[in-house]
Amino acid sequence: MASSRQPRGFIARRIYQLRHAPRPVFRAVLANTGTGVLFALLYLAYDLLVELNGAMDDQRTSAVALVVIATMTAGTLLTYLIVPQPSAEGRGGGRSAWSAALGFFASLPVAYIALVVESQIVKPLLLGLFR
Repeated sequence: MASSRQPRGFIARRIYQLRHAPRPVFRAVLANTGTGVLFALLYLAYDLLVELNGAMDDQRTSAVALVVIATMTAGTLLTYLIVPQPSAEGRGGGRSAWSAALGFFASLPVAYIALVVESQIVKPLLLGLFR
């Protein structure tokens, strides 16, 4: 019966992979998304405060770098704590550098996506409400 099944196309394979992501990857992305949202919200509060007070702040670049570093650090640590290293038997093993590396590489795009959403969508929307 399996031989009569049509092979999946490129898009169908990607949708299947998205819907059936491995648990360690899902946990890493979820942990890093949480930390990215948290630090982006803190930066949003700072950014709105500076913008509404009319102050010219030269520290925004440093604050953005701090958000990225904090997201990477917290995401890496959180992923290290909640994602076990996979084993050949299929059951999770202990913690290792693999878990931390997974969190580190998942945190980079999450931090930048959170900052883009903050600066291009949320901030202009909130500034329009406050002004």
